[in-house]
Amino acid sequence: MTDSFRYIALHGVESHDDPRAIRAWRWIQWVLLALSLLAIPAFFLDLAAGPPILFRVSQLLYLVIFAGFFASFSLVVLLSRRRKHLILRNQFEALILIGAAVSFVWGTSTWSSLEWVLRDAFMCAVGIRTALFLRRYFSPNRLLLLFALGAALLALSGAGFYWLEPRVHSYGEGLWLAFESSATVGYGDIAPTTPASPIFAIFVVLLGYGMLSLVFASIAAMFIGEEEKLLRREMHADIKRLHDEVALLHKELRELREAVDRDTSAVSQESPTRL
Repeated sequence: MTDSFRYIALHGVESHDDPRAIRAWRWIQWVLLALSLLAIPAFFLDLAAGPPILFRVSQLLYLVIFAGFFASFSLVVLLSRRRKHLILRNQFEALILIGAAVSFVWGTSTWSSLEWVLRDAFMCAVGIRTALFLRRYFSPNRLLLLFALGAALLALSGAGFYWLEPRVHSYGEGLWLAFESSATVGYGDIAPTTPASPIFAIFVVLLGYGMLSLVFASIAAMFIGEEEKLLRREMHADIKRLHDEVALLHKELRELREAVDRDTSAVSQESPTRL
């Protein structure tokens, strides 16, 4: 975690903590990521004006998130030697746990203004946690991986618009609306109309900005990397040339010293003879 993100309490287990806690965290952090991503379908199932079964499914997903976070993080806390310190270092996990619990207990089919604010804040917390967790596994030079991830996100976004937006009559139109939103083109031929669609479009736009930035950064890194390789080769050649010159100077200095030593020895041998 870089210094710019230290104010966000998402630090995991310290390296000098109990080895069992460290090993458990390596696997449990992926479980927590999967559980936090369940908040996305739960949010839109709850928001979509559909049959009551969708609301029940969303409540069940929030319950799964709460139970999974509570059990997984509690296990790491129990294994840790510095439990209080571990909790303070990972307050983001507690925030999502509390948000899932409140969403399950307080969930209603019609949201008030306060619930809108809290639900949006909860989804922002899930998005930030997911981004901060995954950023360590994606470097700008992994262009093919970024393209594959972008294609998968675009496909899922198209399916989301096809489900949430009544003006989208086919999966192809959903993909087109997802591309318009992620690329911020905005032709205006199709626009979100239901309460769920604009919120979904916000997430698509944010993801689109992020993915496009990573892709362009990856392309730029490829060109910069080639220039760095050329500069590195030139630097190595200069260093080798300097090394050879220094070695030659050492050789000449050694030969000069040996010559001086021979002359000094010859002079010292001639001095007693003259006496």
